[in-house]
Order: sequence, then C-alpha cells, then structure tokens
Amino acid sequence: MSSAVPNTDTLCDIGFIGLGVMGKNLTLNLADNGYKIACFDLDQDRVDDIVEQDKKERGDQPARVVPCQSFTELLKKLAAPHLIILSVPAGEPVDHVCSHLIDAGIDADDIVVDTGNSLWTDSVEREAKYKGKFIFFSTAVSGGEVGARFGPSLMPSGNPYAWTRIEPVWHAASAKVDAKTGKPIESFTPGKPVTEGEPCATYIGPIGAGHYVKMVHNGIEYADMQLICETYHVMREALDMTPPEIAKVFREWNEGELNSYLIEISAEVLDEIDEQSNQPIVDVIMDKAGQKGTGLWTAVSALQVGSPAQTITQAVFARSISSFKEERSAASAILEGPEKMALSEQEKAEWIEQLKHALYCSKICAYAQGFQLMAIAGKEHGWNLEFAEIAKIWRAGCIIRAVFLQSITQAYENNDKLTNLLVDPFFAEQITQYQSDWRTAVSKSVLAGIPCPAMTSAISYYDAYRTEVLPANLLQGQRDFFGAHTFERNDERAGNKYHVQWSEPNRPMVCIKK
Repeated sequence: MSSAVPNTDTLCDIGFIGLGVMGKNLTLNLADNGYKIACFDLDQDRVDDIVEQDKKERGDQPARVVPCQSFTELLKKLAAPHLIILSVPAGEPVDHVCSHLIDAGIDADDIVVDTGNSLWTDSVEREAKYKGKFIFFSTAVSGGEVGARFGPSLMPSGNPYAWTRIEPVWHAASAKVDAKTGKPIESFTPGKPVTEGEPCATYIGPIGAGHYVKMVHNGIEYADMQLICETYHVMREALDMTPPEIAKVFREWNEGELNSYLIEISAEVLDEIDEQSNQPIVDVIMDKAGQKGTGLWTAVSALQVGSPAQTITQAVFARSISSFKEERSAASAILEGPEKMALSEQEKAEWIEQLKHALYCSKICAYAQGFQLMAIAGKEHGWNLEFAEIAKIWRAGCIIRAVFLQSITQAYENNDKLTNLLVDPFFAEQITQYQSDWRTAVSKSVLAGIPCPAMTSAISYYDAYRTEVLPANLLQGQRDFFGAHTFERNDERAGNKYHVQWSEPNRPMVCIKK
C-alpha cells in the first residue's frame, strides 16, 4: 500500500488493538496514509469514537477504519499474513492481548507489533515466548499525542523479515525531515500527511534494541527537561524574573543553537495564565514532578553496564526530591541558605548570557552520556547500533527533537567510530568557546543557593572525562587496604594485579594475577 492511496479492497491492511490516546491517533495517522485499519478495543466506546472521527475526517470517501467486536472478527477482516499493531499498557496487558490472539487463531507467519512503553527486556522475552505462534516485533514510539497523529519518531526492532513488511508502513506514518537541513517537514491537517523528506523511522536492530534506544531517549529527555528547569529556577529566584520575562528569553534562545521542542513548550507554559487565579499557571502548578519509570530504567541500566550517566541520573533524583513537598516545606523554615545577591541590570544580563551557554554545554554532556550508554550496551548485547541513524530519527516527531541533533548526526557521519560526542571536533570547540560562561553560571548558582544537580553533574562529567589522572588511584588503595581488592600498576602492562600486605611490618607487595 503506497502512502495516501486509499485501499478500497474488502479486507483490511492492518489490525490495530488499543485505541487510547496514542492508539487512536496512530490509527488515524495510518488511515491518512492510505491504509485500511481493522480496529478493536475492550472499551467499545473507544471503537465507536474512532469510527465517528474517521467518518468526520474522510467525508464522502470510503471508510478507512473498520470496527471489530472481537479478536476473532479482527483476524477475519485482515488480509493474510496478518499485520497487527498493539497500543496497550506495558506489562501484563501485552501478554493478555497476545494470548487472546493465539486463541483466536493467529498464524505463525503473522506479525504482532508492540508499540507500548515496554521495558526492552520484556520484548526480548516475548519474542522467545511466542516463537512458532506468531512473530513478535517491537516499535518504540516517541512524540506524544500530536506525534502519533501527524508523525512520530519510530524505533523498530526485531525479526528482519518482519521489518520488510513493516518498513513501508512506518516510513509512511513517521515524522519527516528535510534531507539537507535536518529540519522537520510538518503538517497538522488530517488527511494531508507529509509524503516527502527523510522518514524518522529506521531499523534499530534485534528485538529489544528499539525499546532500549527509546529508553535512553527518555533518559536524555529527563536530563534536557531538568536542565531547562534549573535555568528557569536561577532566573526566577536569583534574577527575580517573571515567568513572561523568562518565556521571552527562551523564545530568543529558540532562534539559535538551543532551538528545540522542549525550549519552545517551556516558553508556552511560562506564558500561560491560569483563568481561576489570574496568575501564571506555573505558579499554581504543584512543584511535585511525576515520572513513569523510563528515566529510572535508564539510570539503572547505566549503573548495570558501568556507563557514567550522572546528568541523566541526577534528573531522575531531582524528580524524586521534588516529591518530598511537605519535608521540603518544613526544612525551608529550618535550614539556612546564603543571602540573596544584589545585582545590577548589567550583571543580570551577563548572568542570562552565561546561563544560555551553560545550558548548551550541559545539554551536550547529557547527550554524550546517552550515546555513550547506548554504545556500551549495544556492544554488550551485540546490537551494532548506528548512531548517525538514531540521531537522524530524533530530529523530528519526538520530544527531544532539536536543531542540535543535526550536529550529532554530522558527528557520527564524519566518524562512525566516535567514542564520545565530547571529543568530536565541533562539540569540543563549542565547549572550549563557552566553558568559561558555563563554569561561571554554575558557580554563581551554587553561591546563590539554587539547586542545579543536573548542570553541576554535567560539568563534573566533562571535567572527569578530560582528566588524565583521577583520584581513583587513592580509591583503589583504600579498597586494597580494607578488602584486598588488588590494583594495577601504571608503570607496567595492564593485566597484572597487585596487593599490598598492609598488616605485615614491611608491607610487602605481591603479584596476585598475571
């Protein structure tokens, strides 16, 4: 089925199960691109709703969405071999649907695609669990409600044969970017999908790889959001700026190297007025951040594989400490901080410019940590991830879409063996140019008593990565002293392990392993 060419056949091209916010919008997206969809949801109201929405959008054109009352009916209305997409909550609901499909008579060469927010290891287990019953495939989706409707970023992984069938579907439905500029090509009109440009969908690798990459995407998203929030916090508390004033600064920044969806929506939120109180809505939103777990998964994975991702991890912890609202309120009356700084307008303007560069440099570090984590995990799991392609599909449709990703794409296209974004010539030069402002902004914020856990962790990551000799030598000495954990010498070849017999009079050193 080619994009935007209506299917007038009796049978449907795709089955879609789960018509919540994401499922409904992704179904309508596929319908816009010429696919005829058989849809089912346990909630019949959702089925009725999407049928009415389809009728409203298509006018006198043939129906694009066909309602089904059961799993069996859905299979009967699909052309064989069946292609079925799931958009159901992660975990047990996925297996619940798969079991019903087996009972309904799904075939071994049919494909079931999980587009939910699943943990990547669950996808690996499901591929093995359902082998011989049907082909289980996974596709991670980023972009939220609007992205699902008009073009998300898609991260598919699994059986290569299944990908040959799914590829044209996902290429049609995904967001698109201009091949030369890397800028999004957007349309938000139902029935008029974007058909030109590079699709933000590429095969990531074996099963689980796509959801792992999406997990790291979300970890980077946590860091990016936290860095913006810390910047806002400094402006609000140390510089006495109002939400509209900060929104104006963010919009100015959005015209340059910090151009991104998250900066754009931050300005929108800061400009919004609450009708009930007539106050900026940000001032009536409770300062307790929620989280669905993907940032936590990223932090845990980084710890498991030994990849330094402290900015991502600090962003997770920042959400955690925000939830201690009552304790923080009580502590604010007990724990003293520094006196508020008296600043001239010139000093405020300088600090704002320094914050701009601090945010940019910290953002580089957050992305460097995310890509480094994917590299280490990819090597461990044998995924052979292509980072230029991953950066490409994040340029539109997803939450972290930004002009910045074009530079990351270029970095990996120039050097597919790049060990870390920090040592890419472009990014190294950018940090060299801005690091004085970065350090000044972070130092001022600490002196002002403004918590900046993500930003301070980012500069520590940068300094640690550029430091040839770290104090881990003392740490290894400590470990050897109390636990005989051994150490290597730096004046001979790697591999030899030594232990000092600390309790002996002369403290002799012995070679434990060669």
